[in-house]
Amino acid sequence: MKIKYTLLHEEKNTKARLGTIETNYGIVETPMFMPVGTRATVKMLTPEELYDMHSGVILANTYHLWLRPGEDLIQKAGGLHQFMNYHGPILTDSGGYQVFSLAKPKDITEEGVHFKSHIDGSKLFLTPEKSIEIQNKLDSDIAMSFDECPPASASYDYMKNSIERTLRWAERGKKVHANPRQSLFGIVQGGAYEDLRKFSAIETVKLDFDGYSIGGVANDNESKEDMYKAIDYSIPYLPKDKPRYLMGVGEPSDIIEGVIRGIDMFDCVLPTRIARHGNAFTKYGKMNIKNSKYKEDFTPIEEDCDCYTCQNYTKAYIRHLINVEEALGGRLLSIHNIRFLIRLTEQLRQAIKEDRVLEFREEFYKNYRD
Repeated sequence: MKIKYTLLHEEKNTKARLGTIETNYGIVETPMFMPVGTRATVKMLTPEELYDMHSGVILANTYHLWLRPGEDLIQKAGGLHQFMNYHGPILTDSGGYQVFSLAKPKDITEEGVHFKSHIDGSKLFLTPEKSIEIQNKLDSDIAMSFDECPPASASYDYMKNSIERTLRWAERGKKVHANPRQSLFGIVQGGAYEDLRKFSAIETVKLDFDGYSIGGVANDNESKEDMYKAIDYSIPYLPKDKPRYLMGVGEPSDIIEGVIRGIDMFDCVLPTRIARHGNAFTKYGKMNIKNSKYKEDFTPIEEDCDCYTCQNYTKAYIRHLINVEEALGGRLLSIHNIRFLIRLTEQLRQAIKEDRVLEFREEFYKNYRD
């Protein structure tokens, strides 16, 4: 079956919404944070650990899985769920972000994008049709349309031409989408230009996708101001009865601001990436566990955190692991960081139920420092 979104409650003071998404692998609540499993694994973590963190939807990367091990092999394995043994919902991106980081503007054509493999430099060509074909074979629950990811610094004229091409690509991809169990999301682009975001949102909705994403907010060091503008300029034109996904965003403050503006779904590699470098999310901001002041600190990262790491290990021990480059250190911090963001969305859902999201934001910011 395709996903089914149900809007349960709209917070009376903001645009925040409480909802559920029914999938082939159970019902998940929104707002939600989705851990990223680029190569069919959330780095260093098992599916069982993700279940323990109350993870719902996770992401996998179309580009990387296309190159290795290949979509045909994954299809032979029974699809991505069977291949990676994750029995929860999976979303696959289109591969567009990786393609455009490897391609040059001259390589972007109406038909598709020419670029070179990051593995061996071989020439590759990805089209909207090919992206959807790969995702159909991966058999994820949610597939993403193939879009151009222009930098925020792009000129108005470039951005206008880009979103018009993205709309044509979205229509082409939708026409060849052939997996009846898989939902397909459209992507709204337009940078920080209000009229382009409005145009992109209205025209994308006309194509009638199963959900809608706001893209172009995490690929060029955009300012927070531009990110929030992109959301504010897009949300009024997206339907209330379908999920809204802000792509590539995982800073705690940005999740709160996104929820207040009406976003339901978030994803980011940040929690596992910073973990590998010895950093942890806390209610006071990021903690660098390598700091010498934690050498003899035999308390958990956060006293009130319910994650496996905080229930069993101390800062001193994790600091030791990171400093001697033991992989367990990165694993333990990844568990904490992902659970931190999932807990944050759980707390936001409760605040929405009680119509006190603005109060929650104020309380959070009293302590938190980016």
